[in-house]
Amino acid sequence: MGSKILIIEDELHIAEGLKLNLSLQGHDVVMAHNGLDGLNLWKAETPELIVLDLMMPGLDGFQVLKQIREEDERVPILILSAKDQARDKVKCLQGGVDDYLSKPFNLDEFLLRVDRLLTRSSWTDKQDPDELLDLDKSFTDKEYSFGPNKIDFILCKGFNKDGEFQLTSQEIRLLKLFIIKKNIPLTRKELLEIGWGYSQETSTRTVDNFIVRFRKYFEEDPKEPKFFKSMRSVGYLFTPDSQ
Repeated sequence: MGSKILIIEDELHIAEGLKLNLSLQGHDVVMAHNGLDGLNLWKAETPELIVLDLMMPGLDGFQVLKQIREEDERVPILILSAKDQARDKVKCLQGGVDDYLSKPFNLDEFLLRVDRLLTRSSWTDKQDPDELLDLDKSFTDKEYSFGPNKIDFILCKGFNKDGEFQLTSQEIRLLKLFIIKKNIPLTRKELLEIGWGYSQETSTRTVDNFIVRFRKYFEEDPKEPKFFKSMRSVGYLFTPDSQ
């Protein structure tokens, strides 16, 4: 059975050619021809692999990569780029790409790299899907308030003293976890395992990025947090009753 693959490529003839050949391999392929549409499709389709061009007008590949990796450290990303300089490859690798293929490229090599990434991704065990669902079953409240803040879990919105803002599904998931485990220290590993379903070691940067966002959303002074506190050598602590 094939995998769902997202191609983000502004050169239509390249994107169509890749889609045709991947489809012939049995994969389900969706395409976007700019960075913004690519991010929207990534969120809507949850692909098992992303093929990403770097040089696109507007939101370029580097910006797309950054936004994806802030929320998902696991989905394999294969870069296609006419940029063949070492500094561009290093920048991509530092940003979390899994493979890099310079244009022009050999089609057979491309297909082999795709197969390798999909195979490697399948080796990473995930938690039991039933266990992952326990978080949603354990938290059924439609709203939750703390300090001057409120979270609407139905509309996926947050509210603070300055107004309302949209929350992503992953932000909602982590907030539920913090609320269920309020006043209990959570390690980064626990947050990754429960919040994302990771069962092996991975970068903790993902968790840290979300905490930065939560502090921006909900703290009066993000540099002196009252609700989302760091615990040195441990992880994070949610204290909703802090004054």
